[in-house]
Amino acid sequence: MAKFYTAVVTIFNKDGSLDYNGNKAVYENLIRNHSDGIVLMGSTGEFFNLTLTQAKDLAAFALKTVNHQMDVIVGASRMIPSESVELGNFALSQGADAVIVISPYYFKLSDANIENYYDQIVPNIHGPVYLYNFPGCTGYDLKPEIALRLRRKYANLKGYKDTIDNFAHTRDLCLTMHREFPDFEVYSGFDDCFVPNYLAGGSGCIGGLTNMYPELFVALTKALNEGRWHDVEIMQHKVNRMMELFEICSPFLTAVKRAMKIRGLIENEYGSSPFVVATDAEDKKIRKLLKDLDLL
Repeated sequence: MAKFYTAVVTIFNKDGSLDYNGNKAVYENLIRNHSDGIVLMGSTGEFFNLTLTQAKDLAAFALKTVNHQMDVIVGASRMIPSESVELGNFALSQGADAVIVISPYYFKLSDANIENYYDQIVPNIHGPVYLYNFPGCTGYDLKPEIALRLRRKYANLKGYKDTIDNFAHTRDLCLTMHREFPDFEVYSGFDDCFVPNYLAGGSGCIGGLTNMYPELFVALTKALNEGRWHDVEIMQHKVNRMMELFEICSPFLTAVKRAMKIRGLIENEYGSSPFVVATDAEDKKIRKLLKDLDLL
């Protein structure tokens, strides 16, 4: 069965503190729309600008709010491996279903360095772990062969999120892993790759567009799992057009938050420092796209 997890946004107050009421509203909207689950503190969730204390506080709050009404995978990505282990085990102790960890993103790392990083983390986390590959942000690729070597060593390595615009990479990842580990989960990180991912043997997608329009992705997941291919085609075309949102602002999550605010899903759209809110020109483009998609 395909799953579509929401790479959930993190809502902040203007002073940079966490807006707990705003975050609660986001989680409750996803629960209300029967979303499969959330990935907390991923790239869309601005994990890189959260202190360890903030990350723990948000994880505890989210898990208490969701209360097992949908899956919660908690991002435990920290530049220091021991902090990833600490955050990951804390999240699991609070009821997280799994944790996900991206590799360091300052220096371009060799394969040996990447594997060494995860060797310090995966066996020390007391629950399921997902690898996270995002070459556009880390500057290098977490190759399928590295994932395979890690999975051979660690049974708690459950899956891999592949945020990459070359879908052949995801296809090769599925083939490489499933020869030995058919239950290994592979998720795409771009929303429009959900259907191709599933058809290539993957498990689905972890995407950000569901923050602003969960109804579409819940319906698409249901149609895909039921084999209603005409409906899948129609909804895929809409998803393809929605992907234009990611091109309007830099970083893309600024546009996601503005779209959510326009649709009445959040009040605060502030990002963590140094991110500013969408400009008037960007707002105009976002509103036009939402209108074209019949979302206004």
